[in-house]
Amino acid sequence: MNIRFTETFITHKKIPSTVISVMIAILLIAFAKKNKVIYGKAFDIVKELSPIDVNDQSDIEANLKKIVLYEIKSTNKSVVTPEFGKYFFSLSTAELLVAQNLRDHYKFAFVNTLTAEHLELTLAEIFAKAKGIYPSWSIMF
Repeated sequence: MNIRFTETFITHKKIPSTVISVMIAILLIAFAKKNKVIYGKAFDIVKELSPIDVNDQSDIEANLKKIVLYEIKSTNKSVVTPEFGKYFFSLSTAELLVAQNLRDHYKFAFVNTLTAEHLELTLAEIFAKAKGIYPSWSIMF
């Protein structure tokens, strides 16, 4: 099982951003051909359930069902309980739309960087686990 980081997550690694950008573009095109819209900033990690040549458009298209996109949500708060009880994480509209569109091929990874506790959930699993949902909008000028 391979994990590949997207440009926003791998800035400290020695993979040129142009290579990462090409890999992401190939991935976005493959999903678009299956009528799956993905916003490029709505995920941090690409997880391959089996080896895939991410530089080969046809290999990605043939193995799209073996790819899971992840958005990482992290905290370094010491008050967070195991399973992240009573802690708020925000989800962007782009993340929600991609999660709805891809279903089991998109997950959120909730990570406590202090304890290394982590939780991987689909959007449906988040809604089942959520004790409250408080919609909001962020406005940028």
